[in-house]
Amino acid sequence: MRMFFVLSAGLFLISGFLTPEAIAQPYPSKPVKFVVGFGAGGPTDVIARIVAQDLGVAMGQGFVVENRPGANAIIATEYVARSAPDGYTMLFSSLSLLVNAILPGNTVKYDPFKDFVPVSNAAVLPMVVVTSPETKLNSMQELIAQAKAKPGELSYGTSGHAGSTHLAGAMLELFTGTKMINVPFKGNGPALAEVMAGRVTFMFYPAVGIADQVAQKRLKVLAVGTAKPWADFPGVPTLEAMGLRGFDATAPWVGLLAPAGTPPALVGKVSSEMRKSLARPETQARMKQLGAFIVADSPSEFATFLKKDYERWAQVIKTSGVKAE
Repeated sequence: MRMFFVLSAGLFLISGFLTPEAIAQPYPSKPVKFVVGFGAGGPTDVIARIVAQDLGVAMGQGFVVENRPGANAIIATEYVARSAPDGYTMLFSSLSLLVNAILPGNTVKYDPFKDFVPVSNAAVLPMVVVTSPETKLNSMQELIAQAKAKPGELSYGTSGHAGSTHLAGAMLELFTGTKMINVPFKGNGPALAEVMAGRVTFMFYPAVGIADQVAQKRLKVLAVGTAKPWADFPGVPTLEAMGLRGFDATAPWVGLLAPAGTPPALVGKVSSEMRKSLARPETQARMKQLGAFIVADSPSEFATFLKKDYERWAQVIKTSGVKAE
């Protein structure tokens, strides 16, 4: 018994000299969850999994992706906004984070700036217009002409209401004076599958992971949404060259955010490791193959970008006339 009191007293004295940082477990001490608001196989999901895999190796702990699709990523975004700011639940998001908060008539239970802290913007994903060879459409001019000749018959797949693909489709309708059908899905992956099957006429797709489908002639690229010709799609015209300007603004970003209140040191650690990952030649080659343009910025740089992007999307939404469902 006497020995017990001696040991207890000794432990008490030692603990009195330890700081909270000294007794805290190193981060990460358990698996970290990246929540994605879209289905598996879409651009946000694919890039989230690349980053998660690299971080798992670099930080010696599991980084897993959890898909919570629905409501244009509102379900996932609100879930992470309510999560503990301990670095173990983060949001791998896209422009839906901002768009949902801008849409007229929309009521979301989060503020993109007050409820989240930026970690790093991984990449931007320029849009391409794709269709199935079965549609027999060989150019944007043919698509637009058919849309004008058959109002309300052509359809375009989207990742959900008011997602980047929907906004791009709505802009095309506005700029060309056409009326088409928006067919929303829970993510770009399911939408693309329906386009390849020929059940949906076309879609604006963030060009991640479509090279194989194009090579196998399961998809045809009609136009690219970059301001200048894109070397990955030689001979394919830009929408800009057709007089359809401003579609480069629809290129979504994909990046990582943490719940507000997450310790800055922890945010900085994840951001630093994420940027190291994206700087690896192997990762860069893989991202290039997917068609993603790497950004890999710091938390402060990402925060500045988000404010500018919010203003840009506010203008796009005003121009296109898209509203909440």
